[in-house]
Amino acid sequence: MSTLRPALLTDHYELTMVSAALRDGTADRRCVFEVFTRRLPAGRRYGVVAGTGRLIELIREFRFDADEVDFLRRTGVVDDRGAEWLSNYRFTGDIDGYAEGELFFPGSPILTVSGTFAECVVLETLVLSVLNYDCAVAAAAARMVTAARGRTLIEMGSRRAHEGAAVAAARAAYLAGFRFTSNLAAGQRYGIPTAGTAAHAFTLLHDDERAAFASQVATLGKNTTLLVDTYDISQGIRNAIEVAGPELRAIRIDSGDLAVIAQQSRELLDSLGATETKIIVSGDLDEYAIAALAAEPVDMYGAGTAVVTGSGAPTAGLVYKLVEVEGRPVVKRSEQKATIGGRKVAVRRHKPTGTATEEVIVPQGVPDRQPNDRLLQHSFVVEGEPVPLPTLDESREHLRQCLISIPWEGLKLSGGDPAVPVTVVPAA
Repeated sequence: MSTLRPALLTDHYELTMVSAALRDGTADRRCVFEVFTRRLPAGRRYGVVAGTGRLIELIREFRFDADEVDFLRRTGVVDDRGAEWLSNYRFTGDIDGYAEGELFFPGSPILTVSGTFAECVVLETLVLSVLNYDCAVAAAAARMVTAARGRTLIEMGSRRAHEGAAVAAARAAYLAGFRFTSNLAAGQRYGIPTAGTAAHAFTLLHDDERAAFASQVATLGKNTTLLVDTYDISQGIRNAIEVAGPELRAIRIDSGDLAVIAQQSRELLDSLGATETKIIVSGDLDEYAIAALAAEPVDMYGAGTAVVTGSGAPTAGLVYKLVEVEGRPVVKRSEQKATIGGRKVAVRRHKPTGTATEEVIVPQGVPDRQPNDRLLQHSFVVEGEPVPLPTLDESREHLRQCLISIPWEGLKLSGGDPAVPVTVVPAA
């Protein structure tokens, strides 16, 4: 995982604005920035908030040390006044937002950062880099969980991502409902259960397949998974059961027509008396491939590339926009990228049965609360001090409940309207 300190995980222009604002006297104006998306990725009906816990941890560590300040001064990124300001930087404002695991839709104000202009604007790139990636992975992973219909999912995309992103992706996938990750750093850092046995290389290392299986079983016991598609799959299954016996926990298949092979493999396992041996499939699975296997005798899925790339939507499309200065709403008015000014409050409206019906956003005001409304924003940082956040497992359960609450049409993998409509109430 990258050892880069968070302060320089930012764009040059953030510090250009800070330097200019310090010089013209606007740096200390009280401002409100909001994070939201104007649209969901094509074909998606909801987004998933993820990465908040990681972000707050990084903001806590967001400081400029002497070497970093010297680099910025030497290279002309900041002047002497800017360098002095950075040397003493510490975020002292407030951060509120949607809980991790919450669903969001176009316009949802999922994060609100308030404080002085300078202390808030310098966080823009860090905020967006964390949330855009983690939210994208979580949304894709949540769709895979829905497609799996209760079957177990393993995140195994580390080899398809930057080493730091791999850990973040494992965390976001677990939040979304994956049960295991192959990434040991994520297991250590976040307490995510890890899983993994052997690759084709281990089979090829040995003189024959039986020898490889015998070595693995001798080391790990029968409660292991044997990869049976290095050569002939049917013979591989026979070899696996001959070596491990019918008590073998699972076989894994990583190639071929998985629907047909899964059926044939189940029949062969049953004929060999291995009726309890599970079938795990992997190999470029996304939510559509997983859904296509719903009727097949598959017990567990391993997904990699599609998870860490957001299954075709590698960013959530989130933006970080200034919406208020000294209590006054400010609005970007360009035709294609207009914003709504003022700090916003959001509630999710529900039927008495618990089904979500609407998200209501009120700029510069308080929503007219109804009996089954749920306030969506929570405090994460108050006057620079982080507040206790839910655990990752609590956020995972929150997302599960949120997905239960939306109308069933919102869980479809096909394109369509957002699962819950968003209504913006005009400011009084």
